[in-house]
Amino acid sequence: MRISALLLLSALSVVPLTGCHSRPASAAEASREAAAQLNDARRDLAQIPPPSKTLYMSVSSISGWQNPSLTVQEKMITLHVLMPDANPSDLGKGTMLRPEAARRQILNIDPTNLAEALNAIPKEAWPYGRVVAIEEAHDAPEVARRQLRINMEKAMDTLNSIGVVADEWNNDRPVGVR
Repeated sequence: MRISALLLLSALSVVPLTGCHSRPASAAEASREAAAQLNDARRDLAQIPPPSKTLYMSVSSISGWQNPSLTVQEKMITLHVLMPDANPSDLGKGTMLRPEAARRQILNIDPTNLAEALNAIPKEAWPYGRVVAIEEAHDAPEVARRQLRINMEKAMDTLNSIGVVADEWNNDRPVGVR
């Protein structure tokens, strides 16, 4: 009995004990995986037409924005998506039978998953083309403002790398390059 226990212990010491893990083994592998995800998102989002300034420049309020929009927060990004109407008929559009609010989706995502989340949005939910409205959270405390700005810049870099135009908004008004 004692010999079999010793054999078992020696066998366990030779066999490496590894569990299941979803993280890449090295930093280089992680960066290759992130680059592959960005390339996939860029390729898939290229099927959406380029942004049409004539359509989105006329929007004067974030509540009238129909493309996806992002609210950057300290530890997450809120993605607002207006899903396309499944009924092509104009009958009852916007009424109690087919309210726009029922098609509105609000998702909280990790900033590292921004490209993947935008890639998952259907092509029909991009009526202005490849452009998103992006804004900082309004009710963030003053101590979080620095981190918010860092997250905002990271989000804009991600959008730029996947070929999506960022239309910056602040206090329900567009700012930046329009």
